[in-house]
Amino acid sequence: MQVKQLTCALGAELVGVNLGDAVRDDGLFAEIRSLLLKHRVLFLRDQEISRAEHVAFARRFGELEDHPVAGSDPEHPGLVRIYKTPDQPNDRYENAWHSDTTWREAPQFGAVLRCVECPPVGGDTMWANMALAYERLPEHIKTQIADLRARHSIEASFGAVMPIEKRLALKAQFPDAEHPVVRTHPDTGEKILYVNAFATHFTNFHTPERVRFGQDANPGAPDLLRYLISQAYIPEYQVRWRWEPNSVAIWDNTATQHYAVMDYPPCHRKMERAGIIGSKPY
Repeated sequence: MQVKQLTCALGAELVGVNLGDAVRDDGLFAEIRSLLLKHRVLFLRDQEISRAEHVAFARRFGELEDHPVAGSDPEHPGLVRIYKTPDQPNDRYENAWHSDTTWREAPQFGAVLRCVECPPVGGDTMWANMALAYERLPEHIKTQIADLRARHSIEASFGAVMPIEKRLALKAQFPDAEHPVVRTHPDTGEKILYVNAFATHFTNFHTPERVRFGQDANPGAPDLLRYLISQAYIPEYQVRWRWEPNSVAIWDNTATQHYAVMDYPPCHRKMERAGIIGSKPY
């Protein structure tokens, strides 16, 4: 197996390896997992694996979960089908920087995404290293956000286009989760900047240490949240991957955010993702 680093910030392409073999080979899987923690996101080409192998490989990292809005393959629970077609010109929510399922109390640890069909050009995906984003924050910002917590909402994201009754039912099923703005990586111990497109507001900003008058809280808190979310936009923290059929990306959802570039209508883009259940952030 060759490991080709793609940028200084994150990302490596693995060459000469088949993920189907990693289902059965403990040593190979352990090496891939170690490389994932080092490079944050791994890429592979020409992975002609079955859906069963896709699910079996992802399950080696942990149990898988379905998505309440995106549809799953009926024969392979946990394999979410992210199918974009020319008759969905307004289905564009993916083009926002986010970590998957931070609206859950225990967001995903990571994911394994395989391209089934893609446009001849366009439809790339980008990832950003949020450990590096935290590391390079100004020290006074690190001090200001050290104890902050934020709400993350499926209602205000996926639910926004739903009729009000369905949206409220979705929120009842998945109440807004509260997470630290700076979380600790459960494997590496690194500090991670942990706000993204699902974050709606801070829950403990309005304290005497931060707010003298109401004007300090509004627009102070929203401006700070926007600034923190915008750190994922910095090119020096990013890697960009061009898809081909049977390409695979494996990413650490704790330490990264990603953005699916919606620049390809009217084309088909069919992706299948196995999301791995993670732990409650701390």
